[in-house]
Amino acid sequence: MSEKVSELSMLEAINETLHSEMARDERIVVLGEDVGRNGGVFRATEGLIEKFGENRVVDTPISEAAIAGSAVGLAMAGLVPVAEIQFLGFSYQAMHQIAGQIARLRYRTQSRFEPQITIRAPFGGGVRTPELHSDSLEAQFANIPGLKIVLPATASDAKGLLTSAIRDPDPVLFLEPLRGYRGIRDLVPDEEHAIPLGEANLVKKGDDIVIISWSYQVELSKRVAESLEEDGVSVAVLDLRSIVPLDVEALTQIVAHCGRAVVVQEAPETGGFASEIIATINDECFWSLEAPVARVSGFDVPYPVGMLENLYVPDEARIRAAVLKTMEEE
Repeated sequence: MSEKVSELSMLEAINETLHSEMARDERIVVLGEDVGRNGGVFRATEGLIEKFGENRVVDTPISEAAIAGSAVGLAMAGLVPVAEIQFLGFSYQAMHQIAGQIARLRYRTQSRFEPQITIRAPFGGGVRTPELHSDSLEAQFANIPGLKIVLPATASDAKGLLTSAIRDPDPVLFLEPLRGYRGIRDLVPDEEHAIPLGEANLVKKGDDIVIISWSYQVELSKRVAESLEEDGVSVAVLDLRSIVPLDVEALTQIVAHCGRAVVVQEAPETGGFASEIIATINDECFWSLEAPVARVSGFDVPYPVGMLENLYVPDEARIRAAVLKTMEEE
């Protein structure tokens, strides 16, 4: 008998997952700014406080440090906190708690305490947010040992990966694309759905070149790949799903198969996680490459005002140009 599915937006899939996980495990506590009475600024936590009460759905002060710090105490007391940072750009205010406490708690206590903490945060461009709301900071967090970093690209993956993130005994930074909240819809399993962390997804098979990306850039990469098929270019698309842990095996297999690769990220180019992907490719399958690996990124400037946003974030035209240029190189 086939699995029952429903068409949901990514936002609906996240909300559904929070409801089902809180019903499954009474230890789970949701906390953050406006997550209770307002149901979250994007309504990701809508209905939780009515169903589970104020003791399990907590509106916090406007203090990211307090949110992350409270999650540490809750986890050490045996609860399972799911904390929301309203926008990833605000996480700088909680960096001491995230990097100095959450990521190190297991190591510091020799596994006496399991930091079963999930931090949800939206990020990324395309919705005309003010300053510090759209910054892509995933590479900065990837440089902090002890954190897992997950970035879904579909509604189905949002449900499956968030389920696994909440159940994981280690801290997980779960990053949600702002453009994907209502802009991405697909079929989501109605029943329990868990996707193991660290398993990339080959979204589209191809033979000539692979586009490697994560989060909303997967959506753009798929569109480019499909359009280039009409021009006779066979383009694979690999969705990493998580950058920590990184699925090195899936990454190197598809690069070795195609021989050419383009890595797409929304973050500024210098020090972005695309650089780590290219380094991994060079380490693991250099002799399979037929051309240098290309990057498509944001630019090395502060995130711009709304009227300039379209010039900053990668788009289909820039991805397509990078693919065609890489195809021409020897």
